[in-house]
Amino acid sequence: MDAAGLVEHYRRGDFLFATAHRTILTRGVAHEITGTDEHALADRVSAALAERGGIATGVLPYDAASGTPARLVVPQTTHTAGPAHPDVGRLTREHVGVPAAVRAVPEPPNHVGAVRTAVTELAVRDLRKVVLARALDVEFADEAPVAAIVRNLVLDHRHGHVYAADLPGGRTLLGASPELLVSRRGGRVVAHPLAGSMPRSADAATDTANAEALLGSKKDLIEHTILTEAVAEALGPFCRTLDVPAEPALERTPAMWHLGTRIIGELADPATTALQLASALHPTPAICGTPVASARQLIGELEPFDRGYYAGATGWVDSEGDGEWAVSIRCADAGAASLRMYAGGGIVADSDPQAELAETSAKFATLAHAMGLDPDALQHGSRPR
Repeated sequence: MDAAGLVEHYRRGDFLFATAHRTILTRGVAHEITGTDEHALADRVSAALAERGGIATGVLPYDAASGTPARLVVPQTTHTAGPAHPDVGRLTREHVGVPAAVRAVPEPPNHVGAVRTAVTELAVRDLRKVVLARALDVEFADEAPVAAIVRNLVLDHRHGHVYAADLPGGRTLLGASPELLVSRRGGRVVAHPLAGSMPRSADAATDTANAEALLGSKKDLIEHTILTEAVAEALGPFCRTLDVPAEPALERTPAMWHLGTRIIGELADPATTALQLASALHPTPAICGTPVASARQLIGELEPFDRGYYAGATGWVDSEGDGEWAVSIRCADAGAASLRMYAGGGIVADSDPQAELAETSAKFATLAHAMGLDPDALQHGSRPR
């Protein structure tokens, strides 16, 4: 079966991971491994794969210490194909339908206030950066159309990582992340941290101007430097060599421009697995802040929700230790007839609260487009037209 066939056969409860390199679809549960100690979990997964072979897929939460468990599954069946594009060109878009209601959490003025508080607290708490998110709760009259949204996300994203993973309690995490937390293939390790963002525009001149403004933005360059330094520092102990480019490059998604740095290393110990690397890297300043402990505390004080699996990681690891993990952003946590969409932004000393609100609004467009919704209506949590 080719990649389009795998996307077409995805059903809620399956695991789907579609990237520019491969498409993975797994079904069923032969063995499940959960826990809040992610480092111990990585060892348990390695032991299970040594016994059973194959692959383990799943999710890491934003903060396992809060009690939200990581969940890894050795599936009953695994199907792998090449990249989804151009195969998926033969698939048609799925109609999602108009939601019954949309509610912003918090309301936009309250998010602006939280950003303003965060900027003040950076100096008070000796923080270099903190990431604040907001959510949109979307309700449907009938069952949440998870499979339709996932298909449309794959059609929209030639690059990046489109994913859907079963969560404890029968929920589903789905999204299209532009950010590779880490991959391992043999002795080669790659991380591709992204920080610094500007919205895309349908107008070519405006789109180019936004990209150029991002490359010259002091605020965004500082935010990106903080992230790149942290990722390199975390990877350093695992690698014999580590190549960290001096300057970031522009990366694009259909909705956003980003600053990205592709970091490449050679493993010092060939026994180190992709899941062990992901556990060591997570959370990066891209989704939390730095220093991590202080940033997490401030996030807990300012965000009116539990992140759960948002800003965690989604991916896979095989019996050889190879694997790929994406940062779980541009995502939604779907229940039976509802889903919660998340979007966040990095706050540094030069952050403007209104601009940070606009950035989260632009990031919601990734899922809004896949759902056939008007991003401007979603920005304020109003009922979509």
